[in-house]
Amino acid sequence: MPDWLNLAAESFWPMLHAGLTFTIPLTLLAFVLGLSLGFLVALARLYGPKPLQYFVRFYVWLFRGTPLLVQLFLIFYALPSVGITISAFPAAVIGFTLNIGAYSSEIIRATIKSVPVSQWEAAHSIGMSWRQALVRIILPQAARIAVPPLSNTFISLVKDTSLASVITVPEMFLAAQRIAAVTYQPLILYIEAALIYLFFSTILSVLQNKLEKHFSRETVTGV
Repeated sequence: MPDWLNLAAESFWPMLHAGLTFTIPLTLLAFVLGLSLGFLVALARLYGPKPLQYFVRFYVWLFRGTPLLVQLFLIFYALPSVGITISAFPAAVIGFTLNIGAYSSEIIRATIKSVPVSQWEAAHSIGMSWRQALVRIILPQAARIAVPPLSNTFISLVKDTSLASVITVPEMFLAAQRIAAVTYQPLILYIEAALIYLFFSTILSVLQNKLEKHFSRETVTGV
């Protein structure tokens, strides 16, 4: 077996293990928390009082306008200078959550606004309250529209978690870096890491297509 192939075989499990242990959990946790935050921010921007709207607009502007890498550095490396120390994995979760929250809030806000006003009027005409109309009529329609962009955000997050390596989270890319530092074979190892990321992304893309078809079928049949 060629040396490069032997190296790839030996390093595959350590990198895959790091991906399953840190990359995937970090992605899932940050996306769920970020999506929840984004939903609350979207509602605040659409229906909240003016002071709250100004605050969440500032939050969205700040986190969409600055690099994710800089945000991670600020949380992990800069906050200790003011007495706030956060360990690597929670710092990564916080950073990715705040970033995803800002981006997903715009997606959710846009999809809620895309639902025709006549849907609100129809809901109110049959005696529904604002909350009932939102939950039963508006959000189900908005969810169908939001699936493709939110799915793309999730897939992008899988790849973006490689940035967590700069704050010492032992995820997949950091595992590749550590092996490369010992073997002096960065090209082989980084290509292998890229292929594993590609594998994860491909699986998620297939699931995304199935989910979109499911919602499209429901829309056509009226289920």
